[in-house]
Amino acid sequence: MNPTINTLAVKISHLEFSWPGQSPLIKDLSLALDAGESLFISGPSGCGKSTLLNILAGVIPVQEGKIWIHGRLLSELSNTAKDQLRGEEMGFIFQQFNLIPYLSVTDNILLPTYLYPKRLHAAVAQHGSVTHALQYLVDRLGLSQSLLQQAAHQLSIGQQQRVAAARAFIGKPSIVIADEPTSSLDWNNQSQLMDLFLGLADEQNTALMMVSHDERLSPRFDHTLAVNQWVTEC
Repeated sequence: MNPTINTLAVKISHLEFSWPGQSPLIKDLSLALDAGESLFISGPSGCGKSTLLNILAGVIPVQEGKIWIHGRLLSELSNTAKDQLRGEEMGFIFQQFNLIPYLSVTDNILLPTYLYPKRLHAAVAQHGSVTHALQYLVDRLGLSQSLLQQAAHQLSIGQQQRVAAARAFIGKPSIVIADEPTSSLDWNNQSQLMDLFLGLADEQNTALMMVSHDERLSPRFDHTLAVNQWVTEC
């Protein structure tokens, strides 16, 4: 049976976007991503990759076309409802991690469960308790128990990367959006971390959308999308 809009993690239909006074940055883009599937987005800087992620997250309004996240049409939601949807259904892994520096590793990872009951209930349903959910992700991502009460700003780059991933995946979001999450790592560490990201997405039936300029990672993903498929200038 073909997936419907209500069962898809993400559906984009004829999306278009341009900054004021400029030629279209995103033109007639359509795609669908089912639960548990992965998408690799590649292309040069300045060609709309991060803009696309911000539109998907509801941070930048849709100009033309339609986007559904977990069956909900973004253009029909108020800003408050978009904030709620973003917190409940999306996890984010940023290039600069965006951890809260003076919170502990534990509190950084559990932050979505503090803010969004749906993420808390999903974590408990999956693992029996939020503590077990935390323990599972820490073990799965290779973080030492000794780091759990350490402040985030005291961590190495690689450790911060894994904490950011644990925060993104906790509570089984429908989709995890990753913007150049491995750019600061060497190839061996990139490869290892991608194995972990894709493994967690598969286990949790979470869709994974990742932006990267490193084409070597693309064969690991179910689908690929290059910016020249939606912007001819790039």
